[in-house]
Amino acid sequence: MKRQLTYCLLIATCGVLFWLGLISQKPATSLAKDAQILHTLNRLSFGPTVEEIEQVKTKGIESFIQSQLSPGSIPESSQLTSYLGKLDTLAMSPIELFQQYSPSELLKDARERNLSKEEINRLRRKRKIVKEQAINAHLARAVNSPRQLQEIMVDFWLSHFNVYGQKNLTDLWIADYENEIRENALGNFRDLLEITARHPAMLVYLDNELNTDPNSPGARGKHNGLNENYARELMELHTLGVDGGYTQADVIALARILTGWGIDRQQKFSSNENGFFFFEKRHDYGDKVFLGQTIKGSGIAEGEQALELLATHPATARFLSYKLAQYFVADQPPSSLVDKLSQKFLASSGDLKQVLDTLFHSKEFNDPQYYGKKFKTPYQYLVSVVRVSNIKNPDYKRLRGMLSQLGMPVYGCATPDGYKNTQSAWLNPDGMLNRVSLATAIARGVLTKKEPVSGEKLEKIIGKSFSQHTKQVINQNSARMRAALMLGSPEMMYR
Repeated sequence: MKRQLTYCLLIATCGVLFWLGLISQKPATSLAKDAQILHTLNRLSFGPTVEEIEQVKTKGIESFIQSQLSPGSIPESSQLTSYLGKLDTLAMSPIELFQQYSPSELLKDARERNLSKEEINRLRRKRKIVKEQAINAHLARAVNSPRQLQEIMVDFWLSHFNVYGQKNLTDLWIADYENEIRENALGNFRDLLEITARHPAMLVYLDNELNTDPNSPGARGKHNGLNENYARELMELHTLGVDGGYTQADVIALARILTGWGIDRQQKFSSNENGFFFFEKRHDYGDKVFLGQTIKGSGIAEGEQALELLATHPATARFLSYKLAQYFVADQPPSSLVDKLSQKFLASSGDLKQVLDTLFHSKEFNDPQYYGKKFKTPYQYLVSVVRVSNIKNPDYKRLRGMLSQLGMPVYGCATPDGYKNTQSAWLNPDGMLNRVSLATAIARGVLTKKEPVSGEKLEKIIGKSFSQHTKQVINQNSARMRAALMLGSPEMMYR
């Protein structure tokens, strides 16, 4: 009973602290340099750690930014590499995963081996391992990888090019999809666009694997015809934006252009382990007018031409620039910053590293009025809590459950627009109550086999970001409650 009362008191105190903090919104009194370091780490990583603060203090903010912009130059954590090496399904190609874990293949295997119902159910449960390992790997990288900006951009792109991990076979292919995005997260947007367009996870999620010219030889008795789903989202969500100037005629033209882009699951036609295949007999070979340009019927090259038009379009530059500015600076980003990023995007032919470099050196990004003002998504919040608490090997099963409790499970957004990253999407009483509850549980050691989080160590990392009001509330409480109060503080909710 005493423990329950303490727990309830913690939640109540954190709740009051948070809402009073929202009302006052007074900046913490800290040295300008320390504030700059925390701002940089909060935006280019999932929150500061002791090691990263010391690294930035020693080498400087500029050195940190440049190294993060070149993730290949940063040695990966040996502990992380060792952990990922134990997740055997990560090394499997999409086709290998299909052949070993798809329902049809599992059923075929069961028939050939004359398995019992219990053995068949065991095989079905085995499939869940694929997605569990994918999520565990995703979280392990976010928490422990020194290539933090790369993981930040993975978070950004996974929402931008969202794939729901519970539709058909996407659960088998989502890890490979994420890794393809990771390798190109700071590369060229044109390359990233084509990678997502060709990946089996996207082809299944937005139904382009079904997209077929209804009058083609390959359509007879097997396919329902033209499917506009991916074509529409490709323009509305991935490139031009809803106000990008395209019409329904463009949607139909693009859908026709992308007919035949599908998946060779059984490798009947190709040895490509990615699974992508262009089915010529299902393609519409007629000429199309797309975004005012005539595209001659020439097969797969039409899709390449369309992706090039979309990737280099001024509307795409502006749409992506707005989203990047919103993610890194403010929910309503200054138009001056969006203009700068758009110009750099077009001038660099979509070089994302150059665009981000421009963003991080802009006066808007470095304006103190934006320090600590971006409300964290549940995912950003939980990962930042784990990192600042110095939990290197958390209980990933519990962590997955916590994200579900907060309403943001990894790969769990069913709609193609992905998770939002704005305050209006996530700030509500129930959400805050859940955050404070989980912060209290983590402080008690629920992710580390009951080893409590050190309040003293937390204060060294984030203490300078606290307002006088927050410090006063923390200091008024007992030492064993301070870690929970810090993790549930208003300042921890923002980045």
